[in-house]
Amino acid sequence: AINIGLTVLPPPRTIKIAILNFDEYALNKEGIEKILTMIPTDEEKQKIQEAQLANPEIPLGSAEQFLLTLSSISELSARLHLWAFKMDYETTEKEVAEPLLDLKEGIDQLENNKTLGFILSTLLAIGNFLNGTNAKAFELSYLEKVPEVKDTVHKQSLLHHVCTMVVENFPDSSDLYSEIGAITRSAKVDFDQLQDNLCQMERRCKASWDHLKAIAKHEMKPVLKQRMSEFLKDCAERIIILKIVHRRIINRFHSFLLFMGHPPYAIREVNINKFCRIISEFALEYRTTRERVLQQKQKRANHRERNKTRGKMITDDPLVPGLWELMTRPMSQMMQLTRSWTASSSRPPKCQVSEWCRGRGNDPGPTGNL
Repeated sequence: AINIGLTVLPPPRTIKIAILNFDEYALNKEGIEKILTMIPTDEEKQKIQEAQLANPEIPLGSAEQFLLTLSSISELSARLHLWAFKMDYETTEKEVAEPLLDLKEGIDQLENNKTLGFILSTLLAIGNFLNGTNAKAFELSYLEKVPEVKDTVHKQSLLHHVCTMVVENFPDSSDLYSEIGAITRSAKVDFDQLQDNLCQMERRCKASWDHLKAIAKHEMKPVLKQRMSEFLKDCAERIIILKIVHRRIINRFHSFLLFMGHPPYAIREVNINKFCRIISEFALEYRTTRERVLQQKQKRANHRERNKTRGKMITDDPLVPGLWELMTRPMSQMMQLTRSWTASSSRPPKCQVSEWCRGRGNDPGPTGNL
């Protein structure tokens, strides 16, 4: 296993220098994590040294030489854990801070969203009417059932009826889903795990101070020691701020639940991930249903426009009387006109019919055939 790991690592001598100097250019994060799994135990170190003394003329294998080189580094484990924390910190902090920012933004989006208010009030009114009650609110988890409840006549979902009423009564309403992007992102976050990650950051930062103290007892350049001390001090301050931000945003979420009508004794039991998921999935269903309702509304409008001209008599056209006058002439006159037009090879006299045909791009021609 060690020989396989060595294929993706620099030479042992380069690794030793990189670890002593915390050289991120010579050794990356993946390399540090791999070396952490290869740290030799005291027993392994002793066996390698005994084998080397017993057979000094036989060179050590690459794996044994690698382990022997690692064992020559003072406070190897402390150096690697400190270095791993330094390289992980920015990513870990981002993984904690961004979801908190999304949750704060999502709360603001829901508080100021008029469409959500229209939907909830319409749904509450329908529920009170159907149940013959005068409830002031309903549990938010009921939103999961709205797309599944259907009427007994047209088999349309309750969501379809709610959407139809909202579109008719509040034409300036939106599709909801496009306005709550932060809630959709928050629905994918495990906030319990996020809190654990924040606590783990604090523990690793404290342990890194201990690692730095242990390393400083051995060889360590003053400049490197000062640089690592400043880094850990900055991390400690940022973690303290991040914990304050986390506490305030969670309290803000609990206040928002009170704003939504949740009883005070139950707000701490609400799972943030589940709450955001219910809102996000309902908003997605609402957007799909709203698009279908708007399409049906447009089809009905087009149908009404077509019905306005259905059954309209052709005689309503002002150009038709000329055609009617020509068609009511006696057949003898029509034949005489035809012979005279053919003999003279001239165009027939202008009449309303020829003007009518020419206006439509259909000239009767010299033969007079209509």
